[in-house]
Amino acid sequence: MAVASKGKAITDASRLSGPEKAAVILLALGEDHGTIWSQLDDEEIKEISQAMAGLGNVAASVVEQLLVDFISGMSGAGAIMGSFEQTQRLLAAFLPAEKVDTLMEEIRGPAGRTMWDKLGNVNEAVLANYLKNEYPQTVAVVLSKVKSEHAARVLAALPEDFALECVTRMLRMEPVQREILDKIEQTLRTEFMSNLARTSKRDSHEMMADIFNAFDRQTEARFIAALEERNRESAERIRALMFVFEDLSKLDPGGVQTLLRAVEKDQLGLALKGSSDSLREMFFSNMSERAAKIMREDMESMGPVRLRDVDQAQMAMVQVAKDLAAKGEIMLAGAGSEDELIY
Repeated sequence: MAVASKGKAITDASRLSGPEKAAVILLALGEDHGTIWSQLDDEEIKEISQAMAGLGNVAASVVEQLLVDFISGMSGAGAIMGSFEQTQRLLAAFLPAEKVDTLMEEIRGPAGRTMWDKLGNVNEAVLANYLKNEYPQTVAVVLSKVKSEHAARVLAALPEDFALECVTRMLRMEPVQREILDKIEQTLRTEFMSNLARTSKRDSHEMMADIFNAFDRQTEARFIAALEERNRESAERIRALMFVFEDLSKLDPGGVQTLLRAVEKDQLGLALKGSSDSLREMFFSNMSERAAKIMREDMESMGPVRLRDVDQAQMAMVQVAKDLAAKGEIMLAGAGSEDELIY
C-alpha cells in the first residue's frame, strides 16, 4: 500500500492501489456525495475505508489527475488528508452509528478479512490474557479456528491447568453449531476487538514507556540517554510514565502482601538481589519473621547472579503487579504519578 510518510505527500498516482484511488476521490467529493457509498457492499466499504484511514497526505496534482475523468472543474481541489477521524466523519454521514463504530474498530484493530484471521494477528500474550477468563469450552472453539502455530503459542501463554483443560475439550470437541460460532464471533468483536482497537488510540509516549519497561537496564539507559540528546521533553515524559521495579516501594502494606502471595519465591529472591536496601527491607517487613529469615538465607546461598537474570525477575514481578492492579487487587503509583496514597 502506498502510504505516505509523515509530512511527505503522495505525488505519483500510479503507485496507488484501486481502493486508495477510490479513497482519494471519495475524500475529495466529501460528505455531500455520501450516496455513492450506499452503492457499495460491506466488503468494498471496509476495503476503501481501510485505504482511506492510512492514506496520509496526497498531493494536489494527484487529486486532480484522479478526478479529471470524473468531475470537471475540480482541478483546484487542492491537497487532502486521509485520517481515521475524516473517515469516521464521512461514514457517519450515511451509515448508522453502530455500523460506523464496528467498521472503525475493525480498521484500527488487527488485519484480516474474518474474525479468525484477525485473531491470528493478535499477540499471543494479549489473546491469552483475554481467553484465560473465558470458559474452557469457548477457548477450545476459538483455538480450533485459528492456525495451529498460533494456537500453540496461546496455549503456552495460558495458565497450565487451564490450558490442559482446553486441550481436553478440543480433543473431545464435536462440530460446533453455526449459531454458537456466530455468538462467539460477536462476543469477540464487541468485548475483545473493540477494546483492542481503543487501546491503539493511546498516547505514543505511553506505548514507548511500556517498551522501555521491557528493556534490560543497560539498553534502557542507552536509549533514554540518546533520546535526551534529541528530545529531552519526550525522554522526561517517557521516564515519568514508566513503572519500574523500585516503584513497588510505593505499595501499601496490603498491596505488598498481595504481591508476595502472587509471585514465586525463587523469582522474588532473585529480584531482590538487585534491589535497593530500602525496598528489600520493605518486602522483608511484610513477611513473617521465619519467612524473611528463609528468604535471606536463600538469597545468600545464590551467590553471584547475572544482571540479566535479575532484570528478568524484576520485570516479571512488575508484570504480576500490573496484572493485579488491572484486576483492582492492588493500587500502583508509578514514577511521576499523581496517584500517591494518603493515609
